[in-house]
Amino acid sequence: MKSPLIFLSLVSLYGCAALVVEQPPGACPGSVKLAAERFAAFEPIEDPALLNAALGAPKEGGLCQGQVYKVKENARVTLYRVWNSTNPESRLGKWWALDRPEGKVTEYRTDYDICYQWSPLDKLTHCEFTAGTKVVIGTGQSAECSQYLTYPSSSVQQVYLEQATESVANCRDYDALFRWESPVK
Repeated sequence: MKSPLIFLSLVSLYGCAALVVEQPPGACPGSVKLAAERFAAFEPIEDPALLNAALGAPKEGGLCQGQVYKVKENARVTLYRVWNSTNPESRLGKWWALDRPEGKVTEYRTDYDICYQWSPLDKLTHCEFTAGTKVVIGTGQSAECSQYLTYPSSSVQQVYLEQATESVANCRDYDALFRWESPVK
């Protein structure tokens, strides 16, 4: 009689322990789902190779999670890239945003996991997608910039374009300007 009782006690304890759901280390915040007004311009598709190209390991940047989309015909979607003017080849790089950059540069770096070594973020280009473009949209993976600075994974959606030169049109460039504000206390 003792054995079945001990067995049932252990099973019930294990069952209770199994109900505790913990997030695995390095879980990705945010979602790859697009807001309704954006989703109308995109069609979700499968492309494991493109998705894998965009995903990054923890502390190495890239995307933490993502979904591959194809831009629909007649869709007009503007995207933005902040880049390094000392490297003109970076103008049409792989990493873009769906929202126009606003606010503090430090907040933009945190939202998009951009280390200071990668770019001074002193130029802005905005373009439109060309129809049929395949992109990965997802949330940012953590990035270790130095022993003193690591950006955590971000819930902000960003865009990965494998070949931006073939994927965008109607581009315009802008220069960054100094503008200083007193901190609000």
